[in-house]
Amino acid sequence: MPLRVIVGVSGGIAAYKAVSVVREFVRRGHNVTVIPTGSALRFVGLPTWEAISRNSVPTDLFEGVAEVRHVALGQQADLVVVAPTTANMLASLASGFAADLLGTTVLASTAPLVLAPAMHTEMWENAAVQANVESLRRRGTFFIGPESGALTGDDSGVGRMSEPETIVDFALSCLTPQSLEGKRVLISAGGTREPLDPVRYLGNRSTGAMGVALAGEARLRGAQVTLVHAHLEVSPPSGVELVSVSTAEEMHAAMVALQPAHDLVIMAAAVADWRAKNPSTQKLRKADQPEHWSPELERTPDIVADLGQRKPTGQVLIGFAAETEDIASEREAAARMKLDTKKTDAVVLNLVGERVGFGEVETAVTLITASPQSLTFEGTKSSVAGRLLDALPEL
Repeated sequence: MPLRVIVGVSGGIAAYKAVSVVREFVRRGHNVTVIPTGSALRFVGLPTWEAISRNSVPTDLFEGVAEVRHVALGQQADLVVVAPTTANMLASLASGFAADLLGTTVLASTAPLVLAPAMHTEMWENAAVQANVESLRRRGTFFIGPESGALTGDDSGVGRMSEPETIVDFALSCLTPQSLEGKRVLISAGGTREPLDPVRYLGNRSTGAMGVALAGEARLRGAQVTLVHAHLEVSPPSGVELVSVSTAEEMHAAMVALQPAHDLVIMAAAVADWRAKNPSTQKLRKADQPEHWSPELERTPDIVADLGQRKPTGQVLIGFAAETEDIASEREAAARMKLDTKKTDAVVLNLVGERVGFGEVETAVTLITASPQSLTFEGTKSSVAGRLLDALPEL
């Protein structure tokens, strides 16, 4: 479900990285309002914040007085993140100052407050700054960073703002129930590539976005995640163990080897059903081939079926069914057949095609179980992945 997120930006050079923080929240389907301080606007201008957040950006304490905006923004927020948080902002928040719109918003909000400090090492280590940090921690404020690394100028040390994706992951984890804490989750993602020769392959349109989203959401819920991935066109989440494969045979070997150590296995990869029986070791030159060429193909291993046969007691196995039929009942019938024949606990059914299902697009999936009732989720892949995982206790 989309969250109402306030991203406060205080006046430090790391404000430029906050643009990516906002972008990442938006990319994951959340509604973001940016509240920059006057100093922050000297680093990054108003048009940038509005373009990236896709919302108007309030800056003045006396704007929207009729709707009491200086209070309403905080009251309506599900999450408040301040990135970067300067030494001055730490002092202001610790003292409860409300001298600007960001200050009043924080005071008026009961949502989790996440601070991402950024300043020079000497400032961060100053006793006054550390006293402010400790005071805020005691009141339940969450901190992410700072990290050690290159700072402004030639300086290096503790004080660098955490990376945007890390900040977003951490902030969302402060809201996410740790329903998978202590669990080991194995997920496959991406499209396999079956070589015809050293430069050509049989492949598919999968980008791996759904499997990557599931891995990220499982980690946010406290799981220890292993992602076995073939070809990806999206970046894998941080904090998960990555196992890279290319072909269906390689993915089969990896999944079978890793399966016994995991509590939940999700087979989201788009695995090729066919491969060349005798791939060439040399490039097949066009001039040497007939006008109509028909390479001999053979079936690849049925990974889901094999995992179903090997599934240990207590393990939950979820398969995916990518279908193209226009009639919904026909798609569901195909998914239920897979549920029965592959011995999975659930099948995630999704409609795919040249312009739907693949990549960073809005998606709709249906969770099929032994129950005659099914659950349908729509939205971004991150939001759908989260709702799928939240439905797992029903299994």
